[in-house]
Amino acid sequence: MINLNKKIIAVLFLASLVFNTACNEILDEQPRGIYTPEDFTTERGISQGVTSLYRQLRLLYGNGYWLNANMTGTDEATWGQSADGNFKDLDMTGGTGSINSNTFPTSMVWGAVFPSINTANGIIQNGSAAGISESLISEARFFRSFYYFLLVQTYGGVPLDLGSGELAFNINPKTTSTRNTVTEVYTKAIFPDLLTAITNLPTNPRVQGGITKNVARLTLAKAYLTYGWWLQNPNNIPTYPETPRTDPDGHNPQWYFQKAYDIALEGINNPGPYALQPTYYDVNLGSKDRNNETMLYADHTETSAYFNEGVIQASYGDGWSPNNFASWMMTWNYTNLKSSTSNTSWTAASSVQRAAFQPLGRPWVRMAPPIGVIKNTFADKINDSRYDGTFTTVYRGNWNKEGTGLTTVGTLYNANNLPIKPNDPVLTFLNDDSQIPSYTSGAGQSGVGAGSLPGRSDWVISPNGISRIVYPGLWKIGPYRTDNGNGLGYPNPSHTRPFYALKFSEFYFVAAEAAVKGASGSSSARDLINVIRARAGKWRWDNNGNVEKIQDNSAAMIAATPSTITIDYILAERSREYYGEGYRWYDLVRTQKWTEYSATYSICGDAYGNHTPQTVMRNIQPFHYLRPIPQGQLDNMEVSPEEKAKYQNPGYN
Repeated sequence: MINLNKKIIAVLFLASLVFNTACNEILDEQPRGIYTPEDFTTERGISQGVTSLYRQLRLLYGNGYWLNANMTGTDEATWGQSADGNFKDLDMTGGTGSINSNTFPTSMVWGAVFPSINTANGIIQNGSAAGISESLISEARFFRSFYYFLLVQTYGGVPLDLGSGELAFNINPKTTSTRNTVTEVYTKAIFPDLLTAITNLPTNPRVQGGITKNVARLTLAKAYLTYGWWLQNPNNIPTYPETPRTDPDGHNPQWYFQKAYDIALEGINNPGPYALQPTYYDVNLGSKDRNNETMLYADHTETSAYFNEGVIQASYGDGWSPNNFASWMMTWNYTNLKSSTSNTSWTAASSVQRAAFQPLGRPWVRMAPPIGVIKNTFADKINDSRYDGTFTTVYRGNWNKEGTGLTTVGTLYNANNLPIKPNDPVLTFLNDDSQIPSYTSGAGQSGVGAGSLPGRSDWVISPNGISRIVYPGLWKIGPYRTDNGNGLGYPNPSHTRPFYALKFSEFYFVAAEAAVKGASGSSSARDLINVIRARAGKWRWDNNGNVEKIQDNSAAMIAATPSTITIDYILAERSREYYGEGYRWYDLVRTQKWTEYSATYSICGDAYGNHTPQTVMRNIQPFHYLRPIPQGQLDNMEVSPEEKAKYQNPGYN
């Protein structure tokens, strides 16, 4: 039914993965070219299959086009100066593009997860007979439900039968397919698998980053919350295949909101090995990757190009799965920044070189944050550490690093012809518009159209001057390496960092959102959100100031929390917490707020020196709340044109 490669039969991987047995070890990947149905009858083959499910996370998490699919077109991101159709289509801005069945980023979930679902089917179906423990089988149950949850949120109802029956291991490729309804996907696949997994999974992971009870709890809480919204359907968003918004078990939306709340509180109260990091800065600091707030991630390594599935030390990089290259997309070309080697005549020199450090990395300029992100989402930049822990807003001179040609130059001259030393700010994005920089036309002496303020040696850009070509970059998912030495390192290859899929902090957001929807319990929505906000007020390092900052603003953060928490406030907090991680489209679709939040935005143009904000309109229709079934799927189905048209989500034919 789902078009699987006929030459492979079951599923093909670049490498099969084998579990170690000690819980403090990581996944050990061993070379293996192909799986056949016979492999799913042996203990070794099934164990390899389980571990391969972890590897498959790399096909989405860390892929820059996956980030694009979940941010561009929302209030969090629009297309950047170097964007191609993959980004302009997702933005749905009048005259630049629109989503259709050939739009690549919207097809990624469909193309990536069905082979993993079939692998999970084989493990679940054959595991007991092969002597596999139910705990290990439940890891496959988790992944099957996790991937079906991604599918149903993205496309609506999807097939449970891949050719051999519902949720059965398919070994005979088919060229027909039938979509189940949304209710069937949730009640036949997602909920039962996760409930069984919670019962049988361990509290502590068998391997670093392994699936546990709380990983399954968080996913089930999110699924209950999302299904409750779907049943309620407050804005009459259409679903497909068409089906009544009634639960086959007779539960109403409130029942599911309460279950989401209860399970999220259970996860908080029984954390196992997980916890919130002491500061927001610590959550995404490269040297603290895989900390105990991160529950599920697509992993990478700096120690082996083979196991990383991508080059590590090279002058090039592959912008494709399974590599982690997401941060490239919202990294502008800061290497065009210029200073002068002379203070008497402007003799331009590149003062900020491309480098493999978390604030910098490889520029692609495909996505840009609208002005509203900087001014409204992150309005509090004094008490709240999350703006500082999300963006690079100060670009510092590194011309003294090896290979720049300026290694021995100790002083350059920057704005107002004032001197700067290595590591001094070359460009700063101002926190607010209280000061209006003096901009020059075009690229100017700064090389990027930045302005200046009296007495300051750094070029500056105010929030109202943020454009599609120059904007704060994403620090939180930038590159981290330990092999840079005293040089610029290797900024072009894909990252060797993990990319996160689930975090412990989400328990608080899920419970708070469920409470706003009417769930009750020991903690109110305000109590739960204030746990997150209090942590956001704690500083230990001023990231963009590049200095230690021991400061506790948690009391001020709590005091600023409104007495009544609304869905709008939850969404604002979620954006502050998870900006740049690919949550936003799903958040806005779940709550049916996408059109309200994203139909208009403001940003300056795509040329250096353009600092005039433009208001842009998007054409978001109700049918867009489901992504189109990929054209490749339809083309590979040997059915009539009428059946293909019926298979596609309405609005995309």
